[in-house]
Amino acid sequence: MVEKEHDLVEGLIPDKIQQGDKIRVISPARSMSIISDSTRNIANGRFAQMGLSVSFSKHVSEIDEFNSSSISSRVDDIHNAFLDKNVKAIFTTIGGFNSNQLLKFIDFNLIKENPKILCGYSDITALANAIYTKTSLVTYSGPHYSTFGIKHGTEYTIEYFKKCLMSRENFTITPSETWSDDKWFIDQEKREFIKNPGYNVINSGKARGTIIGGNLCTLNLLQGTEFMPSLKNTILFIEDDYMSNPQLFDRDLQSLLHLPDVDKVKAVLVGRFQNESNISDKLLNRILLTKKELKGIPLITNLNFGHTDPIITFPIGGEVAIDTTDKQKPLIEIIKH
Repeated sequence: MVEKEHDLVEGLIPDKIQQGDKIRVISPARSMSIISDSTRNIANGRFAQMGLSVSFSKHVSEIDEFNSSSISSRVDDIHNAFLDKNVKAIFTTIGGFNSNQLLKFIDFNLIKENPKILCGYSDITALANAIYTKTSLVTYSGPHYSTFGIKHGTEYTIEYFKKCLMSRENFTITPSETWSDDKWFIDQEKREFIKNPGYNVINSGKARGTIIGGNLCTLNLLQGTEFMPSLKNTILFIEDDYMSNPQLFDRDLQSLLHLPDVDKVKAVLVGRFQNESNISDKLLNRILLTKKELKGIPLITNLNFGHTDPIITFPIGGEVAIDTTDKQKPLIEIIKH
């Protein structure tokens, strides 16, 4: 059954960005210092092409033995970015492992009183879902600042970045023509692009709900805390990276499915896995079909989000409508973002 609109939690949607706006880059996980000058130059040029000027937080390049910086430095940069009236959107440098260290130290009232776009993925899942939970501010899983430094194959990423963050129009998510899992940051010219077979619909059906999720193992860090979002009337977008494998993914997914409100989840969408995870479509189907908690709801895999390129931008706390009645042409439409 598709939930009526009034049954869904209304998120606080921040203003969209437009040409002439200033964005701020922060490093809540790993430091800007690990990003090469050439990658930064490409990223800065991409933002300039969209009419956006880039500013950097005070501590963006601080670095310690964990390729990060102190909790106080990272929290200060978050607060200052939200407080700065000239900044219209905030982008994370890159992911990492320690964004969840910050959650007890963040002034969520400050963020709620100064709402604006926050965009990033991977380890930023902890920060993005926590902000949504504590403030109702819609946040965004999408490209990091460093993602814009990819020289080739970024057209799809930029297209969906614009659809989600520079327009209020509903948009349909369609598969990219190709995808890549190579180490672009080592060699920007030696790239391998693979033909995309499209979505894999495991369970058909219709659903509408609030988007929650991102990186699965990072989202699970919020379980049992005040920062974990409710799963009521949600559609889960989940993915994992090269450090995952069939056993770890199965265990991490089962942990999420043990939560008491998982029976209120309306659908599950899974982002593409990296090759190193050794999770094939066949094996992923097998894992998902063993989960009795997922029976009777739409299940779709091989979406363009996660740790392969290109990726979509989607709103955490926004709304999506799904119709997989026609398995050959499933409809995934972002309604509120």
